Amino acid sequence: MKGSLKFFIIFICLSAARPVELHAYKILYAEQFYRLYHQHLYQYPEDTMENIHYLGMALRSDFANPLNALATITNEKEWEKYRYLFYMHVNLRLVDSYLQLGLKYDKRNAYFYNYPWKFSNLDSLETAEECYRYALNFWEDAKEWSAKAADPKFAWMFIEDIQYWEDESYRIQTGDLNYSRTIQRELDRLQKVREAFEAMDENTY
Repeated sequence: MKGSLKFFIIFICLSAARPVELHAYKILYAEQFYRLYHQHLYQYPEDTMENIHYLGMALRSDFANPLNALATITNEKEWEKYRYLFYMHVNLRLVDSYLQLGLKYDKRNAYFYNYPWKFSNLDSLETAEECYRYALNFWEDAKEWSAKAADPKFAWMFIEDIQYWEDESYRIQTGDLNYSRTIQRELDRLQKVREAFEAMDENTY
């Protein structure tokens, strides 16, 4: 609960600090919010939270007219597959973003000299764990959308303008792309670090 409240407060502050009015046009559609997503050379937590906000809005917003899609759409079947791939891709970027955010709060090791900050480190680990579990949820959603895009009715259909999304979906279907292993490995390691911190006392310092 505490972690959720923390993210809510960050979200409110971020929304107030970076108003949409900065843009010269009104942001309405999923594709517009997706275009606001960007990679930073140095990924600070506030930058990652900004991306999470834009990606979340992309998932909740309506699509633009197919004429303004991020790929050339020529028929209704392509339009349907495009939307499945879009949702899959955005969920994957949310997985990446929450993993990046989690790494900012994660403590890779519990050194004995960290005992004076034991409880702040445990709080930081709790935040990191919440980020990893959010990432796991978005990974499950990405797999569902990939499965829809891989339906046999789309056999031999390949939307070239979004080849990268098509490749992502193919890698999910073949098991080559599997965030479950990565995230579970981070959660297992984090739990060991947490246990090490919890075992610390004045006698171990």
